[in-house]
Amino acid sequence: MRKPKTLGKREIHLITIYSLWDFQMAPIEFYTKWDVSYEQIASICYRSDSTVRGWFKHGKNQRYPNRNDLFNLALMDFFLEHFEEIPEHLRRLLFSNYT
Repeated sequence: MRKPKTLGKREIHLITIYSLWDFQMAPIEFYTKWDVSYEQIASICYRSDSTVRGWFKHGKNQRYPNRNDLFNLALMDFFLEHFEEIPEHLRRLLFSNYT
């Protein structure tokens, strides 16, 4: 078993920046920007179709996405907008199991 890597100033700074990062996109923003279904949004956010449908309801049955849901939508939006700009070696690292 290998010893965990020690955190230096750089790594601690990156963790702080990441924990404060407000990278998010609301479901309605994503839905109106991209021609996607509720089922596709559910897949992006690892949610059920009924949960996502609840995000778009109003009244007593309305549900609300959490911070992770908003992050997943923002990240997917970023990939849809900028995928070709990501250097090939980074794409291989990010998506090596799927390409």
